[in-house]
Amino acid sequence: MDGEASHDLVTTAIGSLARMTHRGAIAADGKTGDGCGLLIRKPDRFLRAVAAEAGLGIGENYAVGSVFLNQDAAMAEEARTVLASELACEGLGVAGWREVPVNPEACGEQALAMLPRIEQVFVTAPHTLTDEDFNRRLYFARRRAEKRLEAQDPEFYVTSLSCHVMVYKGLVMPDRLPQFYPDLGDPRFAS
Repeated sequence: MDGEASHDLVTTAIGSLARMTHRGAIAADGKTGDGCGLLIRKPDRFLRAVAAEAGLGIGENYAVGSVFLNQDAAMAEEARTVLASELACEGLGVAGWREVPVNPEACGEQALAMLPRIEQVFVTAPHTLTDEDFNRRLYFARRRAEKRLEAQDPEFYVTSLSCHVMVYKGLVMPDRLPQFYPDLGDPRFAS
């Protein structure tokens, strides 16, 4: 309520999400849901730390995208290349990609069979770019990348690409989302 980022707020949001379990479908395996997710304000301290750990220079003005990629390495690389190309057309740069840690044991059989490669892309922009213009350019690049890839790679899906917010989502039960994404339990992960 005071405008400060807090891990407690993330924990509260996860608890609220878990209380919505009755609103979704549950597969026979008891672990596969019809999907759930968490839209949160960009956890800046956490993202800067993981970017630094990965050797990525993100600068002051950056965005992060959550991307589902094909499990086939060549197709995933093609999707990364296409998205980077479209971002470059908007005057934006790719500082690098981060493989998001996931725990497959949180998934049911059906979800496991469809599990994509989940990565985050760190996008840089000139410091003179306003947030509104940055997000507009991100949107245009995303849409063009989706159009270019839709026929050849239906697995490619950008869950979020913004300088303000990000999404963690999966085909898991709501109470299993923090088990699936260990990032959500990191104390630096504050929103």
